[in-house]
Amino acid sequence: MRDFAAELEQRKQSGLHRHRRLISGPQQPSLTSDGQSLLSFCSNDYLGLANHPANIEAFVNALPETGLGGAASHLICGHHDAHHRLEERLAAFTQRSAALFFSTGYMANMGAISALAGRGDTIFSDRLNHASIIDGCILSRAKVRRYPHSDMAALERMLDETSGHKLVVTDGVFSMDGDIAPLRELAALCKTHDALLVVDDAHGVGVLGPQGRGSVAELGLSEDDVPVLIGTLGKAVGTSGAFVAGPQILMDYLVQKARTYIYTTAMPPAIAEATVASLDLIERDDERRAHLRDLIERFRRGAANLGYQLMPSDTPIQPIMVGDNWSALALSKALEQKGLLVTAIRPPTVPEGEARLRVTLSAAHTRADVDRLLAGLSACRALSGSVVEQSA
Repeated sequence: MRDFAAELEQRKQSGLHRHRRLISGPQQPSLTSDGQSLLSFCSNDYLGLANHPANIEAFVNALPETGLGGAASHLICGHHDAHHRLEERLAAFTQRSAALFFSTGYMANMGAISALAGRGDTIFSDRLNHASIIDGCILSRAKVRRYPHSDMAALERMLDETSGHKLVVTDGVFSMDGDIAPLRELAALCKTHDALLVVDDAHGVGVLGPQGRGSVAELGLSEDDVPVLIGTLGKAVGTSGAFVAGPQILMDYLVQKARTYIYTTAMPPAIAEATVASLDLIERDDERRAHLRDLIERFRRGAANLGYQLMPSDTPIQPIMVGDNWSALALSKALEQKGLLVTAIRPPTVPEGEARLRVTLSAAHTRADVDRLLAGLSACRALSGSVVEQSA
């Protein structure tokens, strides 16, 4: 039998052991973790909508009409009219022909990728893509070729030498680096080489683009440019679930072929109603996004002045590069002792030697919150491995 205890001990010795925090109360910047009051900078609730009163009200008001559980898969008797309204709302929001509501972002990527490519096909995947994309590629049984991060020249060479059905998949905003994929170049390459482009915009929807429509919309790319758009609803949208949007024929195809859609219980319909309400908020709340951009600029300016190494990100994801696992853990722990929750990210989530603190900002934060984080970073700056010479 495999020695599971030894593997766990090895993870502890390598600074890779993880544990779950017990959070009390709603998700918001000021939360209680394991009984301690902390100011959190590690949530993906980028617009502060996870605890928004209007969304909570929409959920509560829907319960008498929808009940609590989905009770069955969409293809049995679980496809409630609330789910259908959400899909129509998502199609309109993303300016796509149709949309399909999945239970999680992981399931959306797994289901869509494994349905749209299979044996004999080739998938081209950015080397820094999310684990759900990687696993979707594996599940497809297609040949998978990983290209260097955002390296369009390398991808073009790979596409040139490949025949048959080709699928290119990328994150829109990369979850651990915070940078944005070269989507215009990707769209052009895919058109030239007759490849199907899939973009997972989990961290762009709600935050980027006109009315929060995401990184694809920010560049003015249409359904013809990016045929398959995937997004999650548990981040900036503040609720739960995910979606795939694109041409009606592809959504119909996924209903027939996406195993993670077919063989799972539908999400509670009340969640769908709350999500529609949240999308309404997102579309009209440019002020919330403007405040978030101000916080991002404030943090980047302050952290750079302190000598911390930041990555080139204009999104709410602001990684502080540290290097080794133990230094990242030490910096995270020191900040926690000052009442600040910033998670240390270690391999395999990021490459070996690239451990970091992943600061995520929310429109629910205030300028004073960001200043408090910067003061904590200033007090902890002497920790080994966490500071580098300020770069341009």
